[in-house]
Amino acid sequence: MKADIGMLILRVSAGLFMATHGFGKIFGGRMEGFASGVEDMGFPLPVVFAWAAALSELVGGVFVALGLFTRISAFFVACTMFVAGFIRHGADPFSDKEMALLYLAINLFFLLAGGGRWTVDALIRKVR
Repeated sequence: MKADIGMLILRVSAGLFMATHGFGKIFGGRMEGFASGVEDMGFPLPVVFAWAAALSELVGGVFVALGLFTRISAFFVACTMFVAGFIRHGADPFSDKEMALLYLAINLFFLLAGGGRWTVDALIRKVR
């Protein structure tokens, strides 16, 4: 029971915090600069990859928070945070990559463990 409460708190808080990063990029007028940064990392089709990353943060974060398609959502967020932590901030001091690595670790946990007992996924399974 205590573990379920802990997973719920971690999933909701980390998911919603992650979603704010994507929200700021998409609705805060930062996509052009973000796409430029993606291009600087050498990604092909930087606008497409920038949108994929921002949507991963926003939609993936909300889905992780809800526990909806939790493992799939956590996978996409983890991939985005891997790029942020090891490619974008790879040569930066630890303090600059710490948040990306923390989100990576949290989402790897939910990828492997699932969302826990109190998720939309669990409600869908019960209804079937």
